[in-house]
Amino acid sequence: MRKKHEAGNRTMAAVNDANTQASPQKGLRLGGAGLPAHEMVYRRLREMILFGDLTPGQAVTIQGLTARLGVGMTPVREAIRRLVAAGALESTGNRRVSVPRLTTENVQELIFARLAIEAQLIRLATAHVTPDDLQRLADMDAALDRAIQDGDVGGYLRHNYSFHEALYDLAEAPILRDLALGLWLRFGPSLRVVCGRFGTSNLSDQHKETLDAMAGGNGEAAALAIQQDVLQGMDQIAKSLRANSPSA
Repeated sequence: MRKKHEAGNRTMAAVNDANTQASPQKGLRLGGAGLPAHEMVYRRLREMILFGDLTPGQAVTIQGLTARLGVGMTPVREAIRRLVAAGALESTGNRRVSVPRLTTENVQELIFARLAIEAQLIRLATAHVTPDDLQRLADMDAALDRAIQDGDVGGYLRHNYSFHEALYDLAEAPILRDLALGLWLRFGPSLRVVCGRFGTSNLSDQHKETLDAMAGGNGEAAALAIQQDVLQGMDQIAKSLRANSPSA
């Protein structure tokens, strides 16, 4: 298993409560000028879940999000509805919506799904990849390495997601791509908690091994490397859940 560059074991500052403590964010920090308001709000809320700005178990309210994002209630309500349907948020009765907490059983399901779906995506991507694609992916991985070296948890999470998303895009398999990206919404908040607790010094991946295999046209080796990459990341989440379980 390849270890990343040594980095300071920095921990993250506590995430501000989405409903009461955060100030409005004008413009939502998004591109896509001309998008309807409901789509911009959906994308921003999706990012907040994906990269752990909202933590597992944290309640999400329409009023809190309208204050945080500086937008109206209608697009926020629609964004919440879409993300509940996708499983990224859960409705627990009495109109309460929150970020789901993962269980060890959930993690095992996610591992099973990711291993199958991402392996096939990488096999397909290997058949389509060009030298320019490989250079672009290598540059993305280098940015990821720098984030790890700097102890930048937020940068690590974003660069890691972007690297995987770029691989999925190369597969030209939109159904599998959407399934894979949807799974990230399920474990993203928990991954942020793990990285925030332990920092970046012990993070590792199989990105370079994946790219080397793709460069050689070996789809099976590339699929195996990405499966090892998935297992390394999900194992971190599983260990954290076990460590914090009442019976641990």
